[in-house]
Amino acid sequence: MPDSCRSVYLGLLIVILLAGCQSNPAAGPSVDAGASTASSLDRVTAGAPIKKTLQLFTEQPGRVVAFEEAPILSKLPGYVETVQFDIGDKVSKGQVLVRIHAPEYKDQLEQKRGLLGHAEAQVKQAEAALVAAEAASNSSKSMVAQAEAGVGRTDAEFARWDSELKRIQQLVSKGSVTPKLADETSSQFQSADAARKEALALIESAKARGREAEANVLTAKADIDAAKAKLKVAQSDIAQAETMLTYTELAAPFDGFVTSRNVDAGHYVQPAGANNAQPLMTIANVTKVRIFVNVPETEAAWVDAGFEKADAGDLVTVLSPSLPGGKVEARVTRTSRQLDPQSRSLSAEIDLNNDELKLLPGAFVTTKILLEQRKDVLTLPTGALVKAPDGTKCCVIVDGKIQHRPIELGLRAGDDVEVTSGLDGSEIVVLLRAGSLQVDQSVEIIVKK
Repeated sequence: MPDSCRSVYLGLLIVILLAGCQSNPAAGPSVDAGASTASSLDRVTAGAPIKKTLQLFTEQPGRVVAFEEAPILSKLPGYVETVQFDIGDKVSKGQVLVRIHAPEYKDQLEQKRGLLGHAEAQVKQAEAALVAAEAASNSSKSMVAQAEAGVGRTDAEFARWDSELKRIQQLVSKGSVTPKLADETSSQFQSADAARKEALALIESAKARGREAEANVLTAKADIDAAKAKLKVAQSDIAQAETMLTYTELAAPFDGFVTSRNVDAGHYVQPAGANNAQPLMTIANVTKVRIFVNVPETEAAWVDAGFEKADAGDLVTVLSPSLPGGKVEARVTRTSRQLDPQSRSLSAEIDLNNDELKLLPGAFVTTKILLEQRKDVLTLPTGALVKAPDGTKCCVIVDGKIQHRPIELGLRAGDDVEVTSGLDGSEIVVLLRAGSLQVDQSVEIIVKK
């Protein structure tokens, strides 16, 4: 390249470089200012509190058991005579399931009946003795009355001869009559006196016999009481013997099904309470079942049971593949009202009709219990909450800046929580990452749809 051309080229290059250096300072500040403004704003998801219905559920496994179940054991030792039902058979209350051959109890009953007849005869004998004693007592009273009447006659005779004796003795002293007449009169007086004393003795004798007769009446009455007491004992013995005889037939205590059978005719069975006694059968009512659910301590206080009111407990959805449609609605029937000290859980029971026998005792199901429901309440997501030493707050956006608003919380269900006070629903609240924002911080709102 010629030197002249090289010089022109270098000159043009210098001019271009100088022009570029002069233009960069003017363009640079405008780009940096825009980037700085964008970096000072935090983009946040925000929106108004949502009014909705909050539902608090607990989902727990449940265990199905028969509503009623009874092991059938014998009260008497003996040999099995007959077995009327087999496993799976339907039975009605009062139907005989098993008969025990125990003839000695029939013999005891006959013996007790014989003793009852003897006791009844003793009662009749004692009653007859009472009639005789009362008759003797009445006779004694008559004899006393008769003796007392005789005393009246002898007293009059005694008084007459006493007076006559005194008169004769006066005449004898005057010489008007002979002493012989006085002696005769004295004899008559002594005879009257003896008759009077004899009459008095008869009265005492009659009274003594009367007292004896009254004692015999009391004795006869006591004998009747004793005989009647023996009769009651004999009657009680018969009732006991008859009761023991009923234990030779083992009957179904309620309507249900035979769920187990462990005995055949000819087996020797031991009475209940013996070391080797085992149930001969098991009867269960499975047309209605109980579902046992253990609710954790954190949710136990929310559980409401109906107890006597069938439609008052918490609503439950029972989930099982064996159910028509896979689920059925029920309610919490009862609870234990206390926590188990080992598992720290509340035992709840759900009664469920099982007429179609779809739920088998021993099966496991899933239960979803509606613990609490609150309609049309203001709610926020948990990401909108700010925990502070002076209480719970949320971030409200006013004029593009963050303000903390104290709030009171109620029911928490999943990621939503009820706001009971502090908001009226018109505010724009940060819904996510509220805890990372500062008061008076400028933010750009991303409206949650």
